[in-house]
Formats: sequence, structure tokens, C-alpha cells
Amino acid sequence: MYYVYLLRCGDGTLYTGFTNDLARRLAAHNAGKGAKYTRGRRPVELVYWESFSNKSSALRREYAIKRLPRGQKLALIQSAALPCEI
Repeated sequence: MYYVYLLRCGDGTLYTGFTNDLARRLAAHNAGKGAKYTRGRRPVELVYWESFSNKSSALRREYAIKRLPRGQKLALIQSAALPCEI
């Protein structure tokens, strides 16, 4: 499985990423070993995720979400019925 996820950073900004191990990636972000963007914005909180059966679909969705304005990302987070526990 592959995942596209949204994190809310400690400074209130949103980060969109992609992984094949959501728990490991979230731990890496919070340990300062994730993306350069999140290193100085800890702690991060998982607020949204979607799962995909193949990498190419996940990467296409990640790209689409990254292109959304902040307001649409927030609407996506609020409309999700997914629990954000991993």
C-alpha cells in the first residue's frame, strides 16, 4: 500500500507527502529526520491520509493535493470521514 498524507505542522502550516509506511514516516517527521520543510516546524500532526494500491496513483494524488490552495486542503481535511490514527 502507498499513502498520501497531510500534516499540520507546529506553526499551523500544512505539509503534503507520500509514503509506503505511514507510521514510520510520521515518526521520522517528528524526530526531525523527515522532510526538510517539517524539521523546523515540529511537532507535526497527521490530519488526513488516503491509501492507494500502486505508487503511480499515489504520486498523482500527492501532486494534485499539493496544487490545491490552502482553503481547499482544509476543506478536504474537514470533509474526510477517515480516522487519522495509524
